[in-house]
Amino acid sequence: NLPLKNHNLHWASLFVDALAQSGLTAVIISPGSRSTPLTLAFDAHPAIETFVHLDERGAGFFGLGMAIASDKPVALVCTSGTAVANYLPAIVEAQMSQVPLLILTGDRPHELRHSGANQTIDQVKIFGDQVLWSVDMALPEADAPEVAQRNVCTTAVRAYATANGLRKGPAHVNFPFRKPLEPEDSDRYSVFSIHNSQFTIHNWERGTLLPTNEQMNWLTAVFSQHPRGLIICGPRCPSGDFPAAVTALAQHIGYPILADSISGVRFNQGKFTAKNAKKKSAESLIISGYETFLQSDPGWPKPEVIVRFGTVPTSKWLNNYLDGIQPKIRLHIRENGVWADDSHRTTHFLQLNETAVCQQLLSKLSKRENGEWVTAVTQTDQTCWKHLQAALTDKYFDGAIVADVVELIPEDATLFMGNSSPVRHLEQYGRFQPKQLTTHANRGASGIDGNLATALGIYAASKRPLVAIVGDITFFHDMNSLLLIKNSASSAQSSTASLRLNKNITIVLLHNDGGSIFNRLPIAQLEPPFTELFLTPHGLDFEPVCRMFGLDYIRADSREAFRTAFAASVQDN
Repeated sequence: NLPLKNHNLHWASLFVDALAQSGLTAVIISPGSRSTPLTLAFDAHPAIETFVHLDERGAGFFGLGMAIASDKPVALVCTSGTAVANYLPAIVEAQMSQVPLLILTGDRPHELRHSGANQTIDQVKIFGDQVLWSVDMALPEADAPEVAQRNVCTTAVRAYATANGLRKGPAHVNFPFRKPLEPEDSDRYSVFSIHNSQFTIHNWERGTLLPTNEQMNWLTAVFSQHPRGLIICGPRCPSGDFPAAVTALAQHIGYPILADSISGVRFNQGKFTAKNAKKKSAESLIISGYETFLQSDPGWPKPEVIVRFGTVPTSKWLNNYLDGIQPKIRLHIRENGVWADDSHRTTHFLQLNETAVCQQLLSKLSKRENGEWVTAVTQTDQTCWKHLQAALTDKYFDGAIVADVVELIPEDATLFMGNSSPVRHLEQYGRFQPKQLTTHANRGASGIDGNLATALGIYAASKRPLVAIVGDITFFHDMNSLLLIKNSASSAQSSTASLRLNKNITIVLLHNDGGSIFNRLPIAQLEPPFTELFLTPHGLDFEPVCRMFGLDYIRADSREAFRTAFAASVQDN
């Protein structure tokens, strides 16, 4: 237990202990003075793992990654001033991807605000509507009444519950502290134990949105009366039992699944198919070649029903196809109720638990044998992959590298895709694999900042082998986060988890010397200014950077060299 030698530590410890009792298990701290009470309280709590990252922008994304992998809130702690503002990119991604984060910021006391005091900015509601809830705490008091101390506890519980609600996202709590920030010699507060709280802690839980009988009757009628349907699984589909449930439903009613590469459905079928001995059947109904064949075959068969899960698909060509057809019903099922249809063509939106709907439909609907509809849809996909794999043979380009990674990556690993070109390459060249493979990408705001930190956060929470594929501009934006995997002598002695992420990590750097994604746009035909203002070749060699952080660096100049190096890396890890 931490001896609580002043009211700032007492206040912070009440808050931290309430978070721990709510379920918080991880915090990422960026060093700073004004957040000292929070830092000490977190470090002293045995139920919360402490990570340290020197860069607040990277720390925000690292916490984002941990929250993505664990699907529960992770806390961020920083000092006052511009340190707070550096969290904004990660908060935007968390808001748009519905990822639970708790942002806890140290601040100057009220008398120093708007006074010209050093390192003092207006932090009250600094993140605007990018957070679900924002609270400016009262200054800690030396003799605070119990109701004020209970308020500290309930604010912690409410912040956790808000971030972890039906619509998950970031919540911000701002803490003004007046000096002294460090423990004092006085024994005034030493009788209080932060792990034996004398104040009420509320247990805040939520249930599952299950369909009503009327809703199930309507859904059953829709699927029974319309044999020609497609299931679209976009990014941010639920994890857990959902991939198996939606695949089982698709097989049962003959609705092929167009599975986004980061939906959790295209590559997450290993355990399901092995358990049910239907690997071939599952593969035949998971369509993954649409990014290629829809570019040349816009007249692909038209469904009567479109059923969507998750957010807007990554593929431009799939979105164009969906926008150009006229099914009788466009149904979107999403428990958190967040709208995700930029074409505004949804006819029915059901705010229900996705897994429960699939499981209940499976029990109510009669099995439909695969007929002409399934054959017409799946044959195009099979033909596409036959030609695509032949074209990939012996060619060395970014798409072939991504295809090789999908083939060679070990079972039960995590594949993180950087934004810009890499995630699009996975869409096109990442064929369905009957293996347990978890895929992620920051597709809320789709930024290239913080991608390495996000991937490392996912690894820290999941402990699964990690492969991250990023472009050179993405790598450049987040080089600071390589400190998290720096293999140094000091890391083994660290009392925190800040530098212990040095196993089972492979980063594939697609080095194109600039923003190759812009080659896809019409501006590429205008030269100048295309090269200077858009492609922006930088001429950087990243090997010295990797050496600086103690990382192995291998340059692969051929496809054979890449396959050999990658296989050795994931095997060694």
